[in-house]
Amino acid sequence: MQLFFSPLEQFLVLPIISFNYFFLSLNNILITLLVLFFILFLSFASLSKAETNEIHLIPNRYQVFYESVFVSISSLIRDNIQSTEKKYFLPIIGSIFFFVLNLNLLGIVPYSFTITSELIITFALSLVIFLGIQIIAIRMHGLVFFSLFFPSGVSVFLSFLLVPIEFISFFFKPISLSIRLFANMMAGHTLLKVIAGFTWLIATGASSWFVSTSHYIPLFILVILFVLEVGVAIIQSFVFAVLLCIYINDIFNLH
Repeated sequence: MQLFFSPLEQFLVLPIISFNYFFLSLNNILITLLVLFFILFLSFASLSKAETNEIHLIPNRYQVFYESVFVSISSLIRDNIQSTEKKYFLPIIGSIFFFVLNLNLLGIVPYSFTITSELIITFALSLVIFLGIQIIAIRMHGLVFFSLFFPSGVSVFLSFLLVPIEFISFFFKPISLSIRLFANMMAGHTLLKVIAGFTWLIATGASSWFVSTSHYIPLFILVILFVLEVGVAIIQSFVFAVLLCIYINDIFNLH
């Protein structure tokens, strides 16, 4: 019942099994990740035949769903990345989209843990992706890559002002990417917990028939918020993929 009184306690990282000799512990984040990878394995395993491990010639319902999503991701890449080599980024962007989407949706399941509500997790994910993009950019452009911090057509006098601004805004990209995902998921789940606790208090602590039946109003609002939270989980995964495409486009088209 301790979780009932504080909506923020659902975001605590709790050790479940501790290994004293190795200073390790199996916590709710690791368990949720294991469940996530199991779901992803079952999802992609359903696309292929067990005997030949080949994609079905006639798509089944799962294959139609995944192909539709990848068509949308391909359209997203085509619209936001202006380069002839953009097709090579479909696997990585599609995989990241499915990974973040499953993390978001898995956190809505009761008694699970919302990994994307942890800032350290979203920041680590954003930082690894961001560093990978920069490695590709440096290999592609060499030292010309650093012209990204010096906008074209700017005088030397203004460059002393614009270069630090470009430098700071460039390295704030993974921070803003992680905070956006973290803040949206944490705020939505906190609101769901507050409304659920309010509904439970009315239903269990009412002293009259009118008050006891009035809990259906916040319960109806809770159902609407749950549907909206599912939409937020999908939209935030899509926004994560869109911003990733924009960052990749920047390495192909320098200033």
